[in-house]
Amino acid sequence: MADIRFDGKVAIVTGAGGGLGRQHALELARRGAKVVVNDLGGSVDGSGGSSEAAQKVVEEIKAFGGEAIANGSSVTDDAGVAHMVKQTMDEWGRIDILIANAGILRDKSFSKMEIADFELVLNVHLLGTVKPAKAVWEIMKAQNYGRIVVTTSSSGLYGNFGQSNYGAAKLGIIGFMNTIKLEGQKNNVHINAISPVAATRMTESLMPPEILDRLKPEYVTPGVVYLASDEAPTGAILAAGAGVFSLARIYETEGVYLGDGGLSAEEVRDSWDKISDDAGQKAYFNGGEQTAKFFRKLSGG
Repeated sequence: MADIRFDGKVAIVTGAGGGLGRQHALELARRGAKVVVNDLGGSVDGSGGSSEAAQKVVEEIKAFGGEAIANGSSVTDDAGVAHMVKQTMDEWGRIDILIANAGILRDKSFSKMEIADFELVLNVHLLGTVKPAKAVWEIMKAQNYGRIVVTTSSSGLYGNFGQSNYGAAKLGIIGFMNTIKLEGQKNNVHINAISPVAATRMTESLMPPEILDRLKPEYVTPGVVYLASDEAPTGAILAAGAGVFSLARIYETEGVYLGDGGLSAEEVRDSWDKISDDAGQKAYFNGGEQTAKFFRKLSGG
C-alpha cells in the first residue's frame, strides 16, 4: 500500500511546542502537511506563557523544507482560538486536521485538591479540546472532509491516584468524541482519540530514566498520523506507547431482564452474577444500540 501522505492538507496541532505535540507536528510536516504549531508556552502546571517554543518547532519544520507557522493562543481562550483559526485560513484557506494535544497537570489526592485546580484542568483538557474543535467544525463540514484527533488517557479510562481532575477531563473528552463522531459522519469528518503513554514534561518526574527512554513521544506519533489520515476510522480510542498499540473500548454486558413488577434492590443484588457476566458483552457505537438491546430483552429476546 502507498505511504500515508498529507500533501495539500493543513493541520493544526495544539500544545505542539514540545513532547508529543512537537513530534506530531514534525511528522505531519514531513509527510507533506502545512502545520500550525500552537503552543502557549506555559509550564507543566499551566502557568506562564510564550510562543517561543512554537516558533522553535516551526524553524525545525522549515529546516527540512516543510511549511509551518506558529501560534501562541491559549486553547481555553475563545478569542485566541478564533484568532488561531483565522490565522490558518488567511494563510492557507482550509483546515483538514486538528490534533488536540494541549494539556497541563495539577495532581493531588481528591482530599487535598482545590476546586480551582479541578476547574483549571477541566478547562484546559476538555474545553481546550472542545473550543478548537468547534472553531474548525463548520469549515470541515463545508469541505466534506476533516480529521480530528483528541487526546485521552488511561487516567480517564481506568483511573489513577491523584488525578481525579485529569481523569474526569480525559474521560469527558471520550463522551464528546462519541457524539460528534455521529454528527460528522455525513460530511466525512472523523474523530478519534489517542491514549498515549510517553515520556514528556508531564511524566518525567513519575518514572525512572530507563523506563522513560522506552517511552519516547515518537513511539506514539505513528498512531496519531494514521488517525489523521484519509483511511482513519471514526470513534476509535487508540492506546499507544513504547511501540505497543491497542484499541480501548467501553463494553456492556448482555445483562438480564428482571421484570417490571415488584422490582427491588434485592433482585439486583441476587442477580449480580448474571448482570456482570462477560458472555455476550458488546461495544456499542451509539446509545440507540443499547436502547435496542433493552427492548429486545423486554420482549424476551
